Amino acid sequence: MRSAMVAAVVLMTSVAAAPAWAGGAVDPAYVRSLAAPGKTVLVIEYYDAARKPVARAGFAAADGFQSRSPVDIAVGSAVTLHLFGLEPCRGEMVNPREGFAGSCDAYARNQLDILLKPAKVIFCRAFLTERDAPVQDVTCFIHTHYPGALDAVTNVEEQLLSVGALRLSKNQVGASLRPDLEEAERIGRAGYGMWADPRVEAQ
Repeated sequence: MRSAMVAAVVLMTSVAAAPAWAGGAVDPAYVRSLAAPGKTVLVIEYYDAARKPVARAGFAAADGFQSRSPVDIAVGSAVTLHLFGLEPCRGEMVNPREGFAGSCDAYARNQLDILLKPAKVIFCRAFLTERDAPVQDVTCFIHTHYPGALDAVTNVEEQLLSVGALRLSKNQVGASLRPDLEEAERIGRAGYGMWADPRVEAQ
């Protein structure tokens, strides 16, 4: 486990102020309230089948959290948070406007790290069945704060889709695994990120 990991706590309790489950809806004040001075805080809230919060895991790191893959966030050495329903393009891509030529994985992972690096809070939701798994399917939000310039709470998946870093995964019949994020992908498809390369559209 990285030496920067300074705390890990699991609470089996109801969470009185928990926001709604939907990936696109969160109470920004609730997320901001999780911040701690001098650290990046990562909180996972677990929900039961009735979509009520029943448990929480909290972590803090002095030097933040990094990606483990284009769709995975590393939480120490034992836990990986997987951004459910998203994937990078396959193979190589070129984006002349950004001066990028390389692998789809490298582009997507860099964009995820760009989001994670300045985050003061990373707030994720998962179903309770994920709690003990080494790889947990989640949806995540970040609080980014630059005094006098930016104070925002945004959904990680929406951000990555809208800049064309990732795209929506589909099931065996071609339906999106995250229909709630189709609008964000539509924005990315306007020529951002991977979508600047016409080969991606053909995949």
